Amino acid sequence: MQLADLRPTKIVAVHLNYRARAEERGRIPAEPSYFLKPPSSVTLGDGQVARPEGCEYLNYEAEIAVVIGTRVRNASLEEARRAIGWITAANDFGIYDLRWADRGSNLLSKGQDGFTPLGPRLVPAGELDLGALTIRARVNGEVVQEASTDTLLFGFDRLVADLSRFMTLEPGDVILTGTPANSRPVAPGDVVEVELDGVGTLRSEIVAGPPLAEGLGAMPKVTPAARAAATGANAPRPVTLSEEAAAALRTVSTATLTVQLRKRGIRNTFLGGLRPARPDLRLLGYAHTLRYVALREDVLAADTAPLNAQKATIESLGPEDVLVIEARGEAGAGTIGDILAMRALRRGATGIVTDGGVRDSPSFADLDLPTYYQGPHAAVLGLLHYPLESNVPVTCAGVLVMPGDVMVGDAEGVMVIPAAMAEEVARDALEQERREAWALERVSEGESVRGVYPIAPERMSEYESWSQEQR
Repeated sequence: MQLADLRPTKIVAVHLNYRARAEERGRIPAEPSYFLKPPSSVTLGDGQVARPEGCEYLNYEAEIAVVIGTRVRNASLEEARRAIGWITAANDFGIYDLRWADRGSNLLSKGQDGFTPLGPRLVPAGELDLGALTIRARVNGEVVQEASTDTLLFGFDRLVADLSRFMTLEPGDVILTGTPANSRPVAPGDVVEVELDGVGTLRSEIVAGPPLAEGLGAMPKVTPAARAAATGANAPRPVTLSEEAAAALRTVSTATLTVQLRKRGIRNTFLGGLRPARPDLRLLGYAHTLRYVALREDVLAADTAPLNAQKATIESLGPEDVLVIEARGEAGAGTIGDILAMRALRRGATGIVTDGGVRDSPSFADLDLPTYYQGPHAAVLGLLHYPLESNVPVTCAGVLVMPGDVMVGDAEGVMVIPAAMAEEVARDALEQERREAWALERVSEGESVRGVYPIAPERMSEYESWSQEQR
């Protein structure tokens, strides 16, 4: 069979099958589980994949596609192996904005036309070592997924035999055998390539599609759970700032915010000793943490993952994330350089905070990404640091930062606001600065600070009139 002749009656996709992907999702399945994709989702060879207007999270998933060669039902493992006719590459695209409406079926999120590219050719299964195939995905030329079939939880024959207990598999039917770790969102203009050793490369260009018709069914919705699943975050953000709170936190100083937090009994919130690479830029976003431990050579040698924890974390960043790195206050090596910083910016991150060193530090002065660091250092990460884990509580510059906490930075420095307090702190900080602006105006006109800073009760009406005029 040639690729152009492929007409599957059904496409069956496996939920979790690569060990690293299952670990990323926080569960190792004891048995395989599946979902169906309609044949109309298939495209053959290179082409375009349209992200509907109004959707944010279109994710790639590089997969090995098993194509059935002979009709099979209730197969043994040996019969299942013989039933595998061909192998090709696939990309199991999905829209996480619609998963809220799928209730587990994946039909709306993954069943759209064009969401199952296959290619570039069919290779007879007998010509390949099915237990040692390597698949990798590239986005704009950079490797983002890579794994070998020797890390599968369930082999191809097991999947065929299992499915044949419930349904007749026909020649040309396709089984998508799972995706490696690090499926992440892509956007119009991105190019995704799936390379399968011995088969070739399947290329998909992401383009902007038309909106879905309203009033007929579910529409895209970005929920915290969808965002967490799409970007690989361990959990949804504990809070999302209102527009009013975000606007306030883009204007009030870190000094004012520390006062507000101290009033609430939270004293240690300012990350001391860190300098801004761009004092002209404000930082506001949600903490996405990364923890470095001291390097130990045997642990480093045992880490064979295609992306270490540092790069995997960079690839998991999403819009409004601030990468917060715990480097034990050790500035004797870089903790991040300009290339990964640029990648963070392109993924929508709004800042970087590290209590270690920064490589390529002159480049950060030209990067539109607020970055706070202890000092410059030209040495690479591996001199002193080993990236261990992400989205865990960290201690950065002596301050506890929890995933999802609100990070705020200005020319003076950077600080953390506990997520649960962020709304009220923003509101009260804005009011505090209004009062201080009134007091500064009075003092600049020659008044004493008495009754002005703080405002005495008898002058409160005067302040309120002034404040109303300012607004």
